[in-house]
Amino acid sequence: MAGTPLMLSVGLIEKDTNGDALWVWCYPTITAELRELLLRKCSLTGENDVFPTFVFGQFKRTWYYITTTQVQDPTALSKVTHFSIVLTAKDFNPEKYAAFGRVLCRTYMKYGNPAKITEGYISVLTNGICQSEENGSFFTKDYDAKKAYLAGSIKDIVNQFGMETIILYTGLMLKKRIVVYHPRIEALQEFTRTLPTLTWHRQDWSILHPYMHLNQNELEALKNCTGYVAGFTDLKVTDRPGIYDVFVNLVESEIIIAPHAKETMTMGKLHKDIGQLIVQSAGDPEKSDGQVIKDISHKTKEILTTLASLAPDEEGKSKITLEILKERRFPPATESFLYHLAAAEQMLQI
Repeated sequence: MAGTPLMLSVGLIEKDTNGDALWVWCYPTITAELRELLLRKCSLTGENDVFPTFVFGQFKRTWYYITTTQVQDPTALSKVTHFSIVLTAKDFNPEKYAAFGRVLCRTYMKYGNPAKITEGYISVLTNGICQSEENGSFFTKDYDAKKAYLAGSIKDIVNQFGMETIILYTGLMLKKRIVVYHPRIEALQEFTRTLPTLTWHRQDWSILHPYMHLNQNELEALKNCTGYVAGFTDLKVTDRPGIYDVFVNLVESEIIIAPHAKETMTMGKLHKDIGQLIVQSAGDPEKSDGQVIKDISHKTKEILTTLASLAPDEEGKSKITLEILKERRFPPATESFLYHLAAAEQMLQI
C-alpha cells in the first residue's frame, strides 16, 4: 500500500480547437473551489500558446501538480489541442508527481480515455507502481521526500545574493512572510522551493506557496498562514505591502525589508557572523549543496542550544522571557533576534 495516504485525486483539463479550456473529468472527487484554482493554474485558460509543461503549488494544505502537454498525431484526441493532468496530494514532491504526470499524459494521448488514467492512478495508490512498455513506468519508491527537499541549489541563491542571504535566513527563522517575484514560473518555483533549506532543523515545506495569483481566495488563504514563502509572477504584488515582511525581486537581485518589519529584522554582529559563514560555505567549490545546508543547520542548532540553555525549567523545556535576555546584556539586535526566535520556536514564556 505504497502511496495510500498521500495522493488525493487526479483530474483532466482540456483545451479544444475553439480555444476553450474545460475541466473534463476527475477521480475520485474535487471541490469546486479547488477546481476553479486549478483551471487558473494550468495556464490553458489564457490566450497564450506557450504553456509551462509542469507547475506545482499549494492551496490550504493540498499540494497540486499540473503536467501540461500539446496533442500530437497520431492520437485518439481529435478536437483537443492541449491537455493537463492534475494530481493533488498531501506531500511535497515535485519530481515524483512530474514523473507520474508524464506517464499519465502519454497514456491519455494514446487512448483518449480517462478510464486508463484511473487505472494508472489506482495502481500507484495501491501498489506504488504504474508500468507499461509503451507509456513508461513509474515507481513511488524511487522518490524520497528528503530528495525533494534537497533538489534546489542553495549555492545558487547565495551566489546571487551574497551577504544579503542573511535577510532570507533571518526572515525564515523568525517565520516572517516572504514574497518572491519573477515573471517566469519555472525560475520562481526553483528559487522558492529551495528557501526552506535555510531552516533545515524544521524541515517544513508547508510554508511554501510557490505559484500564487493576486486572487482574493488565494490571498485570504495566505493570510491565515503565520509565516510563508510565496511566489508571484505579477509585479503588481508590490502594491500589496500588507502581505509581506520581506520582498525579493529575483529579476533585479534585490531584497527589500518592509518598513513595518525593519525593527524585528535589525541586523547585528550575530547576523554578520552567520552571513559570513553562509557565504564562505557556499563559496567553497569542494562543498555540495547538501554540505552547505549542513553547515548552516549546524550554526542554527548552536544558536538554538544557546537559547535553550538560558532558561531550562523543571520539565526540560526552556521558556525564555525578555528579562532573562536583558540580564545577559546582549547587543540590542541580538537580543531582539533571540526574543523573536524564541517566539517562533515556541520557547517564549507568555
